[in-house]
Amino acid sequence: MSEAVQGRISTLRADYANPAHAAALVRLLDAYASDPAGGGEGLSDFAKANLVAGLAARPQAYSVLAFDGEQAVGLVNCIEGFSTFACRPLVNVHDVAVLSSHRGRGVAEQMLALAETIARERGAVKLTLEVLSGNVPAVRLYERIGFAGYQLDPAMGSAQFLQKWLKA
Repeated sequence: MSEAVQGRISTLRADYANPAHAAALVRLLDAYASDPAGGGEGLSDFAKANLVAGLAARPQAYSVLAFDGEQAVGLVNCIEGFSTFACRPLVNVHDVAVLSSHRGRGVAEQMLALAETIARERGAVKLTLEVLSGNVPAVRLYERIGFAGYQLDPAMGSAQFLQKWLKA
């Protein structure tokens, strides 16, 4: 199991079969979803009940947890995709969540370092992520650790992240 410790904060790859990890994952993602940076609305009862099993059923998914002693304080969810141009895996950092009590203490950076290590172990060519432009501390962190806007030809401009909700 991949694990790192820095100061009092430890990071590890979540074990979806571990009840403590599963509970921490749901609790942290719900806290993130409830935050303005996560949309301001907590997870649905369906998501809370099915999230961990849904992630566990997907071999392309992995999560990193951060603990301050016994308290879970951070979460990164990653989903492996595929770069057709490189013909190799890529990893999308889908969620980065740190409890407000622990922001500004390097928790996200520590978790992202472990997420990157795991991505490299999987043979990934790159990490991708989305961030709201108004989340200035997160943007600064991501740029400081090597993330940059995506473009192929500067004349074509930067890539945009778009979404389309599919109704059930």
